[in-house]
Amino acid sequence: MKKFKRIMKIVLAVFVILAAFMFVNNTTLFTKSEGGSPLLLAHRGMSQTFPMEGIESDTCTAERIYEPEHPYLENTLPSMEAAFEAGADVVEFDVQPTKDGQFAIFHDWTLECRTDGEGVTREHTMEELKQLDIGYGYTADDGKSYPFRGKGVGLMPSLDEVLAYFPEGSFLIHIKSDDPEEGAQLARYLSELPKERLRQLTVYGGDQPIEALKEQLPELRVMSIATMKSCLLPYMAAGWTGYVPSDCHNRQIHIPEKYAKWMWGWPDKFIKRLEDAGTRVILVAGDGGWSEGFDTPEDLERLPAGYSGGVWTNRIEKVAPVLQE
Repeated sequence: MKKFKRIMKIVLAVFVILAAFMFVNNTTLFTKSEGGSPLLLAHRGMSQTFPMEGIESDTCTAERIYEPEHPYLENTLPSMEAAFEAGADVVEFDVQPTKDGQFAIFHDWTLECRTDGEGVTREHTMEELKQLDIGYGYTADDGKSYPFRGKGVGLMPSLDEVLAYFPEGSFLIHIKSDDPEEGAQLARYLSELPKERLRQLTVYGGDQPIEALKEQLPELRVMSIATMKSCLLPYMAAGWTGYVPSDCHNRQIHIPEKYAKWMWGWPDKFIKRLEDAGTRVILVAGDGGWSEGFDTPEDLERLPAGYSGGVWTNRIEKVAPVLQE
């Protein structure tokens, strides 16, 4: 009996020591924040926004925008420029391959929702896409008026144009398909850029194109569902030790605020560990569905005190001034 009690005391002591180590190794109570403002990632530049209720994968969001408060249309050079001027550190945009081997900056798989064109976006040449009015389909009053009709002709840019217009700009590039050839095609394009330019770019999208891209450009920061899982699942299992899995290196991680608290060392130690591994952490709103962002001053109140990681927003013009105060 005495031997059993002695063993139990030893086991209990081990558990206490382990618990204390886990706490000290992951608490941010004694961790000094790096300070500074969060990195702001502007989704699609400065764009027209819309209510998220009832959104499905095939919802035409241009048909349900809020009453416009500014003249910018997503994924255009003016919208990206306005986003950077408003305070964005990184601008996200969508790419679609074209029939003539280029990349167009456009969100939708098909043209009917936003433009006066028809058909699948990638089945057109860049020159054909340039003729379209990309503001044609936007309405805030169920089709009674179309405030951007006639104002978006020629505004769909190519990837060439974006990178040339913003030679120092930092971008998050979104591949909109799960086609591995698209990832390989984008890798071939990006491989022609100088290494210092590649450091300003991140690519995310479907598992297959990201895997194909990463094979050709292992130094490029990327993100997909697969890369997120391969990083975060091992980290959740062993991160309490301070261990950062190799699959967490040179990535971008989007953490929904609903789950962020379960990351060992959240926020300061978690962010620092991943930054030291070359990985950027972006906090997205809610459960991460449908590109939810921190879009109002009230949303920003939910950020951890002293938070210095990345923040996803659809309303850069609303949140940047608050954080800059």
